[in-house]
Amino acid sequence: MKPWMLWTLAVVVTVGSAVYQRMTGPTHPKRGEREVAGEMIKFRLVRSHGGAGDAEVVVPAPAEAGGTLVWRRFKTKDAWTRTAMERRGGELVGRLPHQPPAGKLEYRVVIERGPERVWLTGDPVVIRFRGHVPDAVLVVHVILMFAAMLWSNRAGLEALLGGGAGLWRLSVTALALMSLGGMVMGPVVQKYAFGEYWTGWPFGTDLTDNKTAVAWVAWILAVVAERRGWRRPAVWVAAAAAVTLLIYLIPHSMFGSELKYE
Repeated sequence: MKPWMLWTLAVVVTVGSAVYQRMTGPTHPKRGEREVAGEMIKFRLVRSHGGAGDAEVVVPAPAEAGGTLVWRRFKTKDAWTRTAMERRGGELVGRLPHQPPAGKLEYRVVIERGPERVWLTGDPVVIRFRGHVPDAVLVVHVILMFAAMLWSNRAGLEALLGGGAGLWRLSVTALALMSLGGMVMGPVVQKYAFGEYWTGWPFGTDLTDNKTAVAWVAWILAVVAERRGWRRPAVWVAAAAAVTLLIYLIPHSMFGSELKYE
């Protein structure tokens, strides 16, 4: 295959995996639909809130319907708090009180119209709060991680085709981007968002930190294999690319930072 074809395939795989990761993570909004007063409404309940201020919960509702937000701190025995939602045009708006970074609340929404009461979800929705991450820091992190994934996929395709003179350059670039985006900028973003530079092993269970470290180590081994002339270095590169792709398919923010209220 020609180089431009390999780059095109690498871009497709990278974009696809990035979209899948974002759409399946535990901080992606909870979506659904319910019938209220004979009208089907589609709702979107937030599961992540960054920066200062309370988190707004906004749901569409039929005319003359009211709503109640029922919430408490996550993984506590707190009593449930009930807060009336306000009407704003064709929507009802409720507010969840701001929490410290990595704090979580669980909540449900009930829509009321006359004697009818409809809970939008069966189980509570969990929302995680985080600190404000400067746009410049976040943009640099995202660009570097996307580029790391792109070069990883491109190097993996090159390795599967037997590996040419460009395999070393592709591998070193993938490692450099993973180092900058994941092991340098990743902890910076983590510090802004949750107050700690690293919450993966051995200090915690943050899967985002852990999977980044696994991919980084895999690329170190691949580059060393090429540099030291290990047997079949292309296999090491292909393996590093496969590991990176697999961990990128793990939903974002799984087992992420969580404040222990007790």
